[in-house]
Amino acid sequence: MRTVIFANGELSFPEETRALIQPGDYLIAADGGLRNMQSLGLTPNILVGDMDSLDEREVAEILSNSAELIQHAREKDQTDLELAVAEAAGRGGNPIIITAALGGRLDMTIANLMLLAADDLKNADIRIHDGSQEAFIVRGHRKVVGKKGDRLSLVAVGGPARGIRTEGLRYPLSDEALHTGETRGISNVMSADQADIWVAEGILLCIHTHQIEEQ
Repeated sequence: MRTVIFANGELSFPEETRALIQPGDYLIAADGGLRNMQSLGLTPNILVGDMDSLDEREVAEILSNSAELIQHAREKDQTDLELAVAEAAGRGGNPIIITAALGGRLDMTIANLMLLAADDLKNADIRIHDGSQEAFIVRGHRKVVGKKGDRLSLVAVGGPARGIRTEGLRYPLSDEALHTGETRGISNVMSADQADIWVAEGILLCIHTHQIEEQ
């Protein structure tokens, strides 16, 4: 079940995000992410969070539109987005696409990106979508489909990533390592419409920046 989660960050590319939504997508709003969703004329299937970013009227209106409410206590250990992702995964969401999760508060942006690397999600196809950019985790092997000239950046997460091999990139890696805190893997370029990344040990955060076609 393809699931799209709207977080409470900046919706920087509303037109691109609206075009991302497909008929039949299961839509989840993470608390204040409801307003981002509503700005595109969308209604969630589920509203998840502690509701500290919404007023009672907004919540009541959504419930009147048959959305399901899963409310958590304000004193909690997870962010609303983490709770929404857990809900999506528990309901069989695959892939899980997160929008409006970047920009604004730096701590939240970093936490949202690191959420992709959670052990509980290692078997899920989960990514953050932000206009022309996508962020996702590479474990083992990942095929990246785009266009020649797209930018691809690789960052080691949680320790060194070793045995990295790539195909379809201008600057290939051949059984090499990337370490947390170094920038060697930034701003590589796809040399074909498809790239392959293999990691023997550790995980990589991949940022894929698509070229935007001029109208």
